[in-house]
Amino acid sequence: MNDPNPQEPKIVVDDDWKSQVQQEKEKAKEEPAPTPDEQANDGIPPASFPLLVSTLASQALSGLGAIPDPIENRPILRLDLAKHMIDTLSMLEEKTQGNLSEEESQMLTSTVHQLRMAFLQTQQQATSAPAGEPPKSQIELP
Repeated sequence: MNDPNPQEPKIVVDDDWKSQVQQEKEKAKEEPAPTPDEQANDGIPPASFPLLVSTLASQALSGLGAIPDPIENRPILRLDLAKHMIDTLSMLEEKTQGNLSEEESQMLTSTVHQLRMAFLQTQQQATSAPAGEPPKSQIELP
């Protein structure tokens, strides 16, 4: 079991690692840093005014029962939620007046108008429909 020629372990010193690290640092400096949009682009669109309006409008439509609830898998009428989202869009319209492009302004105005009309229609249907029956509404937004 005793080895007549004991060999000492070889120690390998890699002096080249420092230069390799330095080369990698220099290469990283030359590459452009990813933008926040590129870093977080996991299928999520970049933030924009139309996306904000669409998100709030979708919440309003959900409250109007036009979009099925993802948990219940059926439309749930929540007029209080719909009214809150429509009021939020209306407040956004008021606060951004004069600061939007013509296209953004038209989109917001049209969306608020259509949601208000849908709210009134849904509210009337809800008061005249038998209990438990969801209101029927066909709503298309720009």
